[in-house]
Amino acid sequence: MNTVVNTFLLVYAALFPIVNPFGSAPFFLSLTEQYTNAERARISRQIAINSFLLLLGSLLIGSHVLGFFGVSLPIVRVAGGLVVTAFGWKLLNSAAPPDHNHDTQSAAAHEDPDTFYPLTMPLTVGPGSISVAVTIGSQRATADWGQFVMESVGAVASIFAMGITVYFCYRFAPRLVSALGRGGTNVVVRLSAFILLCIGIQILWNGVKELAHLA
Repeated sequence: MNTVVNTFLLVYAALFPIVNPFGSAPFFLSLTEQYTNAERARISRQIAINSFLLLLGSLLIGSHVLGFFGVSLPIVRVAGGLVVTAFGWKLLNSAAPPDHNHDTQSAAAHEDPDTFYPLTMPLTVGPGSISVAVTIGSQRATADWGQFVMESVGAVASIFAMGITVYFCYRFAPRLVSALGRGGTNVVVRLSAFILLCIGIQILWNGVKELAHLA
């Protein structure tokens, strides 16, 4: 049981600051401005499911998939850093969302959004969190079958808890925005977009440095 708890805390603590569902909530609300609260709740649930499956796949088979295609973690960081940088730049320069009434807007006035890109990846689960999940998955014990099972249970439970955290942060994002006000929310979104841009460049730089050491 100690192994399960320790693995749970280790994986959750490693993923939480990178996934950062609290910081991503204003982004999510900005990108789903035109949807009603009921629709946003459904979108939040789907993003949480997508995030869980993506992190779970990265944890369990990520290292094997990368090895099969001959792709190293530094390459993943470089490519992912470019994606996050581009996404952060796009958000930083996007126009301020219009003021809508989320409760009364008709659901038939627009199509369902793509909940995977960019809402799940890279907004919620980016290359940083994928790299962490792949790294943790590649370092699990394999000699002791019992130890392997306990670590796997703790890791899967932790990723499930992360999905629940994402859901609640996105589901109740309007309350955060309501507390900040429209002007405050716009400031938070722009500032967070700049931070996301910096994170993307940092991920890119880390990948370049690792490739330089391997050269």
